[in-house]
Amino acid sequence: MKAKKLTALLGLLLVTSLLLVACGTDTDTDAADDGDTGAAPEATDVPVADDPEPTEEVVVEHDMGPITYFGTSQTDIPTLDPQVASDVVSINNIESLFMNLTNYDLETAEVVPEAATSWEISDDGLTYTFTLRTDIPWVYHNPVTGETTQVTDDEGNPRWLVAQDFVNAMHRSCDADLGSYYSTVIAPQILGCEATLFADDPEALTQEDYDAIGIEAVDDATLVITLAFPASFFLSMTPMWTLAAIPQWTIDEFGDDSWVEAGFIVTNGRYVLSEWVHGVRRTLVRNPLVPADMAGGGNIEIFITNVVPDTATSYNLWLAGEVAQSGIPDPELQAHLEQFPDETDQIADLAVFYIAFAHDKPPFDDANVRAAFSAAFDRVTYLQDIRQGQGLPMRHFAPPGIFGAPPIDEVGVGFDPEFAAAKLAEAGYPGCDGFPQVTLIGYSGASTLAWIEFAQANWAENLGCSTDILQIEQLTFAELLAATAQDVPVEDRAHMWTLGWGPDYADENNWVGDVLWCDGSTRTNRPCTVNDDLIVQAREESDPAVRIELYRQIEEGFFGPDGEFPFAPIFLRIGFVARHSWLTRIPALFGGDQLYTWVIDEDMRMEMNQ
Repeated sequence: MKAKKLTALLGLLLVTSLLLVACGTDTDTDAADDGDTGAAPEATDVPVADDPEPTEEVVVEHDMGPITYFGTSQTDIPTLDPQVASDVVSINNIESLFMNLTNYDLETAEVVPEAATSWEISDDGLTYTFTLRTDIPWVYHNPVTGETTQVTDDEGNPRWLVAQDFVNAMHRSCDADLGSYYSTVIAPQILGCEATLFADDPEALTQEDYDAIGIEAVDDATLVITLAFPASFFLSMTPMWTLAAIPQWTIDEFGDDSWVEAGFIVTNGRYVLSEWVHGVRRTLVRNPLVPADMAGGGNIEIFITNVVPDTATSYNLWLAGEVAQSGIPDPELQAHLEQFPDETDQIADLAVFYIAFAHDKPPFDDANVRAAFSAAFDRVTYLQDIRQGQGLPMRHFAPPGIFGAPPIDEVGVGFDPEFAAAKLAEAGYPGCDGFPQVTLIGYSGASTLAWIEFAQANWAENLGCSTDILQIEQLTFAELLAATAQDVPVEDRAHMWTLGWGPDYADENNWVGDVLWCDGSTRTNRPCTVNDDLIVQAREESDPAVRIELYRQIEEGFFGPDGEFPFAPIFLRIGFVARHSWLTRIPALFGGDQLYTWVIDEDMRMEMNQ
């Protein structure tokens, strides 16, 4: 079925999907409708979710004022705090409210200037010097009057974005008391950050400890970041929301929890927060004080997002022309593709889903058992029959489009039932004889349950393991993350769980380094091996060709015939989104959606809605 391809970067990936997986008709609602807009989500640990039946009717009231985008979301914004955010909904909104050091070009994925106009990297690769703009104002939006004004200090001087605002952000990211997930992602690269983030006694830290972190405001327009090692991929991390500048004085006044609320929040981005009725609605309005050359190429003045109970509700609003885009419910997808081929986008969001194994809990402390359960899963059939073509089978971790990722079909075992049976026998369980009862937990919803039941059937057919050996429990996403945390006692840990990972920056280190490195935050509690030495070597290597070869070795070491199999990589998610042709936009693969580039053809919208 015809579907519009949105970016040159995705072109090769989507062509590959047509070659490797039969063109499908079905999609999980999680593939397109977890976020504010219906665009593909970009996640950290990504759940596979489906939606309940509609429970209420949602009516969207339109006005005839400035060009306004009406959208839906199935969740409230968890946070608007740049250093705390770890989910797609939060990150999408933060992208509109705050300026980052740099940004991603939507079509090329290259790092481009934002708050920083230019940068220099020292010969040893350890020091990054950023030259900043001096004309970006900190603003306050009054949700009662609708007025946006520049913030002033206690002496009445206007506040502009300065290098110290980025220093404050970095110090905050390296603060153990903040409890930020993404602090663990940036900390290894920044000199001194791990010392404060992982301090045995955070209360004993002094200002001198934070001053030792490798970030310095030389003057208002010059920011210097010193790395712990020459991380050649660091520039690709600089568009991350975690590094966004913050108004420290506002945080000091209202506290870490309250400063982001409408009426308190101070921002510097292309939009301001006009309204945030938790669990009901949020509204972003164009910031009239942003420098004109930073406003973006979009024409949308107001974004109104209503919280709805499910994809079916959102899709009905889309059919009525009330919202610009929506996920498509499973039962409606075939009819939608036939009726609206030119108002359908096929989106690969680079999220890879897997079944993880607890390395510290028998029998999955044995690599042969892990290899057997991974190789016994028929990925192609699962995608065709259960997900109906909505994905690519994965044999290793990092997907196409990520620097250092090996070709999708060259590394890793994938589905090999004979190999799987032999590995289980080598572990001492021929034909699954004597295999103990094990637990598998997954995110709540019918999609995850279908995934687990397919795995049960595969393990029964290809390994001889009765479905009775598997105890299944479905949890909310937050509960699943808590249950698989590193510090959960081994007796309370599940043997297996379903999760996924989406990119934060376009480098393999964000995959094997941030997810699997033994000294990082890996949930598998895998012991350190030669693969971890290679991970460190790869992230510190400056030669791109050498790094590519190292990452190939690492992926082979994890998922090849003699691999460790920390988890079973299953599929790369691809989904369909319904989008009216009067909306033009390019979904972001990294960082939040750049709403300031979106365009609505108001004449076309009015004509189509008549």
